[in-house]
Amino acid sequence: MDFTESYKQTGPCCFSPDARFLASAVDYRLVVRDVVSLKVVQLFSCVDKINFVEWAPDSEYILCGLYKRPMVQAWSLSQPDWTCKIDEGSAGIAYARWSPDSRHILTTSEFQLRLTVWSLVNTECVHVQWPKHVSRGVSFTKDGKFAAICTRRDCKDFINLLSCHSWGIMSVFAVDTLDLAGVEWSPDDSAIVAWDSILEYKVLIYSPDGRCLFKYSAYESGLGVKTVGWSPCGQFLAVGSYDQAVRTLNHLTWKTFAEFTHSASIRSPCNAAIFKEVDDPWQLDMSDLCLSEGFSRNMLDNGAENGTEGGSRVKYAVMDIPITLPSQKPASDKPNPKQGIGMLSWSNDSHYFFTRNDNMPTALWIWDICRLELAAVVVQKDPIRAAAWDPTCPRLVLCTESPHLYIWTPSGACCVNIPLPNFRIVDLKWNSAGSCLLLKDRDSFCCAAIVSALPEEELDDQSDDTSEDE
Repeated sequence: MDFTESYKQTGPCCFSPDARFLASAVDYRLVVRDVVSLKVVQLFSCVDKINFVEWAPDSEYILCGLYKRPMVQAWSLSQPDWTCKIDEGSAGIAYARWSPDSRHILTTSEFQLRLTVWSLVNTECVHVQWPKHVSRGVSFTKDGKFAAICTRRDCKDFINLLSCHSWGIMSVFAVDTLDLAGVEWSPDDSAIVAWDSILEYKVLIYSPDGRCLFKYSAYESGLGVKTVGWSPCGQFLAVGSYDQAVRTLNHLTWKTFAEFTHSASIRSPCNAAIFKEVDDPWQLDMSDLCLSEGFSRNMLDNGAENGTEGGSRVKYAVMDIPITLPSQKPASDKPNPKQGIGMLSWSNDSHYFFTRNDNMPTALWIWDICRLELAAVVVQKDPIRAAAWDPTCPRLVLCTESPHLYIWTPSGACCVNIPLPNFRIVDLKWNSAGSCLLLKDRDSFCCAAIVSALPEEELDDQSDDTSEDE
């Protein structure tokens, strides 16, 4: 794995969908770099600090949300002189997103008064009144032909289906929820999943014509759904909830076929590999060396700057079962308790999905959907900040705001040291080709190029408690 030098950023950073460019916000400037060389290919100046950045699906345009103005500015990569400014006036702009055709921008006003579709072709606009959410509650079909938008009026929730060609409303149907939390099209565009707020466990499957295909409620009298995720193949729907469990539904009967619980105590029978991050101090015999005091102090200082804490590094140790994972008791007197499945994501081949139980923030659970069992648990020293699957293979990377990058594959796990001073990873993203990884610090970023897959025998050795910093 090769790392680049670090570059300044003060806001969002993201890859273009075609994996060729990387955009980063530096105050009011938008810097577009080539992914391979990281040379600046375009530099755009906005009228205020950039709060949000999103590429158009065709990678031709890019929008910047300037929510303090509030305003949206859009730029063209191939036509640097072309620009677009969107201002909702007194209604304000709370969020903006691209349409699938890359020629329309959808903005949500303050207080969810309306959602507006702005055309970049003929400057026309279409309004949808009373959107339910600011950034959530809008989902497009995979073919980009239709949009499902959550709305609420007269104390009832609705789903509006719009054509992404004419942006006319095709149908509107009521949803049997108390407080609709979100909607998501299935990957094959055959169904829409909707789920209620955390106050009630309710998951509903609708057909595009508004028929309710299935209603699911795992329990009553408790906080409900927290995360929902379709598998990329469209055959499975995973629902994570506040009771620290994930339930999976199949796309044929919409019945649950597996339930995955997250207990702090892992006992037999369990075939999962437990990888625990441990310190791995350097073993250097310096008894025959005579070093000056200044040299020793400089070496320790350099080690601390690079996150090695004076010669210490980390590795994964494979733990025996039974094992008890560190957990936290959520505060009972505060809203939105840190409990339940806060992170859930599927691998690109739909073979695995990972979860993080928020009251066990240092543990990442990896499940095998084919075997319907726990495949691995990765236990970190610090809470897990972000995790992401490689879009091309079942390889998982995660970060904990430390100077290390952690990697898991079905063959094993390893820790990689970041060779940059004072660089701690708080977020990470893959490009769509899986060839480059964006690593973000609080005020800078770098990229990691995946040179080649780790050899099978090396991963086997690492799974036997030999994984070390590279």
